[in-house]
Amino acid sequence: MEVPSGAPCQQVPGQKEEEAKPLPRINRHSVFWIMASVAVTYYVDFLSVLMHDEHIKSWWFNVGLMLLGICLSLAAFCIVYLEWFKGIQHYDQEYPAVPPITTAAFIAASCSLNIALWPVWSFFTPLILFTQFMGVVMLISLLG
Repeated sequence: MEVPSGAPCQQVPGQKEEEAKPLPRINRHSVFWIMASVAVTYYVDFLSVLMHDEHIKSWWFNVGLMLLGICLSLAAFCIVYLEWFKGIQHYDQEYPAVPPITTAAFIAASCSLNIALWPVWSFFTPLILFTQFMGVVMLISLLG
């Protein structure tokens, strides 16, 4: 039996709405990004390049690291302090300025790091940094 449009729908007694199940923590998607990040770290010698390569534009690199630190500090503030200690689940409603500031700082950090590392990896730089970012995000999602 079809319900005419505009008519209210009633739930039949005993009928349950399907609950959306969250994805398991370990899934193919997260394992793929973590393994891709590990492979990129190994094959491009990521950490050694960041520490020792003289082609990196140090001013842009330092600005990118500072902005990334701001992003991580705001995320830690929201997750650790507001959610764990204060018990605030919807911190974006309590502190509406935090999400846009974090987003702007992250976009500026990614641009700065791409500019700083472009002389080292050229057009592969955005792909390398995106793969590293996704690997870190997936690793954090496994922890929390």
